Amino acid sequence: MRLTWKERVMTALLGAAVASGITTLILILVEATNVFLPTDIKFGIVLDAGSSHTSLFVYRWPADKENDTGVVSQALACRAKASGGSSSHPSYLQLGLWLHKTSALCLKHLLLSPTSAPIIGFRAHPRNPGWSHPRFLTSSHLQRPFVQIRSQSQVPGSGPGISSYASSPDQAGESLRGCLEEALTLIPEAQHQGTPMFLGATAGMRLLSQKNSSQAADIFAAVTRVLRQAPVDLWGSELLAGQDEGALGWITINYILGLLVKFSFSGEWIQPPEGTLVGALDMGGASTQITFVPGVPILDKSTEATFRLYGSEHQVYTHSYLCFGRDQMLLRLLAGLVQSSPVPRVRHPCYHSGYQGTLSLESVFESPCVHTTAPPDLPQNLTVEGTGNPGACISAIRDLFNFSSCEGRDNCAFSGVYQPPVRGPFYAFSNFYYTFHFLNLTSGQPLATANATVWEFCQKHWKLVEMTWPGQERWLRDYCASGLYILTLLVHGYGFREETWSSIEFRKQAGGTDIGWTLGYMLNLTSMIPAELPAQWRAQSYGVWAVSVVFMVVTLVAVLAVAVAQLFWPHD
Repeated sequence: MRLTWKERVMTALLGAAVASGITTLILILVEATNVFLPTDIKFGIVLDAGSSHTSLFVYRWPADKENDTGVVSQALACRAKASGGSSSHPSYLQLGLWLHKTSALCLKHLLLSPTSAPIIGFRAHPRNPGWSHPRFLTSSHLQRPFVQIRSQSQVPGSGPGISSYASSPDQAGESLRGCLEEALTLIPEAQHQGTPMFLGATAGMRLLSQKNSSQAADIFAAVTRVLRQAPVDLWGSELLAGQDEGALGWITINYILGLLVKFSFSGEWIQPPEGTLVGALDMGGASTQITFVPGVPILDKSTEATFRLYGSEHQVYTHSYLCFGRDQMLLRLLAGLVQSSPVPRVRHPCYHSGYQGTLSLESVFESPCVHTTAPPDLPQNLTVEGTGNPGACISAIRDLFNFSSCEGRDNCAFSGVYQPPVRGPFYAFSNFYYTFHFLNLTSGQPLATANATVWEFCQKHWKLVEMTWPGQERWLRDYCASGLYILTLLVHGYGFREETWSSIEFRKQAGGTDIGWTLGYMLNLTSMIPAELPAQWRAQSYGVWAVSVVFMVVTLVAVLAVAVAQLFWPHD
């Protein structure tokens, strides 16, 4: 039986529709490939409770870390003020990952290392036994620090360190509220509960623990009480060992500079070629740290920190000198001058000529770093008079060191402390930077120029200094002593010479990120947080997608034509 014209046309249209539809399905199902969608961003909060101020940092990293170490960047830096205020600035350092989060291309897996790389030792997480808490495997024990006067690192309006709230511990917790509010505003509310937070107290609280352990415990309790009110996952509030502080600062610098891992032009995270890593010189209010990779084996294992990052193992020399921070140095220097002064008028060679001020005797001798007592016959308030004598100032500063214990020993810094010779480039930050920045010595000037500049500043009359730098009276009198102290520490203590001085760079930030121990800690912390697999999706190349659309249109047209023919073509 022969088909009618209508049946022939409809059969052809149906055949075309079926063939086109099958072709479309094949292109969609067979030619499609799996792609990874941009991953979620995780957040973490670290508070640096230093001797002179408390800073809060918010960090972020991609959830899909494949080598157990996240790629972290700084999102917020906030300095706590008294009475719960804050002073903050965002950080726009983007370390490659989220630069591509809006790209049409899928994010590739991070090829950081063929092996997993958590950092050294771990302690059980206080609230989740299944997780660990990073801890450096050094033989150092926690020392207990305090006292803070004025820190050069302070800015107008910033609050003091939590150790200064010994008589009113509740105020220590309240001082953190302003920065906490800013951090919670930045982090999406849905992620608050899963955001880890840690407070690390450094030399200021270690000194307070030496002086009065119950006051230190009250401050930690008050701080923890306020932090637990925030809707985040508090990992703890505790003292940070000096060795940990130095080693974590070293990790921060080398990570920021791309010496541990970097983003390649091929869109992958790779380890850079072997090269000299950068040493770290840190000076706070109560302690100072030196950390670097020596060119010889480390003989004293108590000064060695060993850890793995991005699949590579690192051994660094690190040592922390308690009571050699800027503020405690100034106190010890002043106490020594008071002891040697036969009259209530103290002549201070590190203060500018023409300077005169009143000194509270109790404020000088209450620090655990001052191992002498006040002379019994002196009044409670002394008059301090500046003489502007840098030579005498250096002599007084050298009396703070015990250089004689290292005589005849090559690998020794001072106070009998083992140290291999310094090697490679160094970044000097915190009070190293603040002092030399004020003196305009952060542009790579040679050692002779740095020395001459500090001497010239020390010999200026106080009135001229006040007129030249108005509004900075709070710190002006101490820049001379700080500058000469840094020169003495670096040259006669750590062993830098004219030929190695140029290897020191005085920096506050690197790549838009503040230098300190907090970023290094967060890198460790991310290795404790479970990774999340990136979401997958089926995708096609543009050419296959275009052909699929054409065949889909053909299919729809054919089906539509069959429907029209069925409805409007009259029967034969």
